[in-house]
Amino acid sequence: MTVPLRPFGRTGVKVSALALGTMMFGSRGNPDHDDSVRIIHHALDAGINLIDTADVYSQGESETIVGKALLGRRDGVFLATKFHGQIGKDPNQFGNSRRWIIRAVEHSLRRLQTDHLDLYQVHRPEDDTDFDDTLGALSDLVHQGKIRYLGTSTFAPSAIVEGQWIAERRGRERVVAEQPPYSILARGVEREVLPIAQKYGLAVIPWSPLAGGWLTGRYRAGGTQPPSSRAGRQPGRFEIDAPENAAKLAAVEALAELAEQSGLSLIHLALGFVLEHPAVTAPIIGPRTLEQLEGQLGAAQVRLGRDILDEIDKIVPPGVTLSARDQGYHPPALTDPARRRRSAA
Repeated sequence: MTVPLRPFGRTGVKVSALALGTMMFGSRGNPDHDDSVRIIHHALDAGINLIDTADVYSQGESETIVGKALLGRRDGVFLATKFHGQIGKDPNQFGNSRRWIIRAVEHSLRRLQTDHLDLYQVHRPEDDTDFDDTLGALSDLVHQGKIRYLGTSTFAPSAIVEGQWIAERRGRERVVAEQPPYSILARGVEREVLPIAQKYGLAVIPWSPLAGGWLTGRYRAGGTQPPSSRAGRQPGRFEIDAPENAAKLAAVEALAELAEQSGLSLIHLALGFVLEHPAVTAPIIGPRTLEQLEGQLGAAQVRLGRDILDEIDKIVPPGVTLSARDQGYHPPALTDPARRRRSAA
């Protein structure tokens, strides 16, 4: 069973309908480098050719593992990584500034053991940095041959449009891909992000299509809290008993029943849903083990009927994200009181 290919936006590139995410390779998830390499090779052998990582995943260790796995196989892979997150303790080893981008890309290239990146993504927006400066630095890297395409992750609709405007008016390279959070439990991007991506011909590679594990069957009503490193880092998103997760838990129960009635695993139902949206190129699966990978690969062949999709819409209506914690980014305009209170400035 081979994962089928889809167009990567309007770039002319063909990528697999599932992307392999590598956040769980390294100290943050699977610390065994050899085992992680075996998982990556299995994904490649199954037809996955889009691999997504980030410099901040286990502070560069994930990129190092991916670099090991791609020795001798680099040419057949569309390789994506990201910058923005804090690396080390230096306050300038962070963000979307030209100074950091120029340094960060060299570090990523070295760890990945390659001379170019197919997709270099801005991991999160940064209000304090002019986006034109960010796109200017990225455009220079394209002209130098170090990166092929530009992408963003978890950008608001207005920021996506701003990037297109800057590219047109100021002669920058154009952003061609967006990586938003998208799952049955987090459908907020259906309102504007996905339609805007379609309007501008952007590839869409959603992260967390299994809602961080909620749509794997690990989180069930009456069950015990499953062990999870993510729950330790973000308890509000993953604790079963947290009040803000009550709606998610109820939805999971209904979705699990729907999956059983449809003859599908909950995982295949969840991934099949994301794959069904016409704006989506390739949802990112993030296995920690070979067993987890094998349980997700078959989803690329799943086709959900209209009746199943209608039932999903009844459980979680279109455009609804059940928990604000699953949005992935909260702008400083909301999180920093000084930006919305004159008395606090």
